[in-house]
Parts: sequence; C-alpha cells; structure tokens
Amino acid sequence: MELVEALNWRYATKKMNGQVVPKEKLDYILEAARLAPSSSGLQPYRVFLVSNKDVLQKIRAIGYDQSQITDASHLLVFAAWDGYSVEKIEAVFDRLSTERGLPKDAMDAYKQQLWDIYEPLGQAWHANHSARQAYISFGMAIAAAAEQKVDATPMEGFIPSELDNILGLPTLGLKSVLILALGYRDEENDWLVKLKKIRTPVEEFVTTIV
Repeated sequence: MELVEALNWRYATKKMNGQVVPKEKLDYILEAARLAPSSSGLQPYRVFLVSNKDVLQKIRAIGYDQSQITDASHLLVFAAWDGYSVEKIEAVFDRLSTERGLPKDAMDAYKQQLWDIYEPLGQAWHANHSARQAYISFGMAIAAAAEQKVDATPMEGFIPSELDNILGLPTLGLKSVLILALGYRDEENDWLVKLKKIRTPVEEFVTTIV
C-alpha cells in the first residue's frame, strides 16, 4: 500500500518554494520514467531535464506565467518523436539484438511487420501515437516523485511550438508533449495544499464484469 499512500499524499502543487531536489531523488524519478513500458519497446520519446534559470524564465513566458516553472527545482520536458521511420525502428531493435547477444537479423521480420503497420497510417497518427507513449513515462515519473516525497506539477499549459524552439527540438525530430515541475510545496502560499483530495468513487470508477 506504500504507493497508494504516496499517491494520496501527492497533488498538483500550485506553489513551490524553490528548494532543490536531491540528486538521488531526481535520479530515481528519471529512472522510473526511463523504465516505463512503451509500445513494442520503442520508447519514442525523450526527457529533457531543465534547471537553467534563464531557460526556465523563457519557458514560463510561453507557459502562461505558471510560477511552478521557475519556482521548481527542475523541470522535466517530455518530448515525443515527430514520426516513425524505418531507421528509427531499426536503431531500437539493433540495440536490443546487440545487448541480448542475438544475431543482427534476429528481429528483421518483426521490424518489417511493425513498419508495414505504421507506415500507411501517416505522420499525424505517428506523432499522436508516440505522444501517448510519452504519457505513460510521464505517469511513472509522477508516481516515483510521490514515492520520494517530491512534489510534482503536471502541465500541458504551454505553447508547444515555442517550447520546441527554445529547446531546439525540431532538429532532433522531437515535439514537446508535457512538462513536469519537480520541487517542494510552499505550504503557506499554496491554496490547494490543505484541500481534500477528491476522486471518482471506486464503485463508480470500476466496472466489474464476471
């Protein structure tokens, strides 16, 4: 029940106090994000760890002036592939084969099957699918932060194209999807900190089919 207790403790922090998150806790959160499951194990996303104050100020300016962006210890930017390609898929499975000691052509049939499915679906589908994979990693990072008693604010409220330009994502074939502020709550100035957590009742949330 430790994870459930941690999730009951967490909330979307509205005001942070600027305290720095220790490196070991930050590493734990990032490792949880890295170990998240993804479709076919492709991990079609990357995480950018931002603590540079000038960069954070720029992100806050295109993030609707949300103070958590600059008051946080660190900001995680989850950026997804802007599309799939044969080369990207091959790179993932070539690494897999090498690290598992398999023949280089061991995954050829599966790689081709995957591309035969993805290729005709088009760029918009590709970008949407890779973004959904990033959300899984994002959720794991939030849960890990709660375990470490690190406050986190998940945010979609920013201008993606502007954030992409700030971080130089287009040249990397990436698009920003989500940002996660990590830090510690300012208990005296956060209006949400003492309010009861409300979620849909379990009997309404879960439908059991037997």
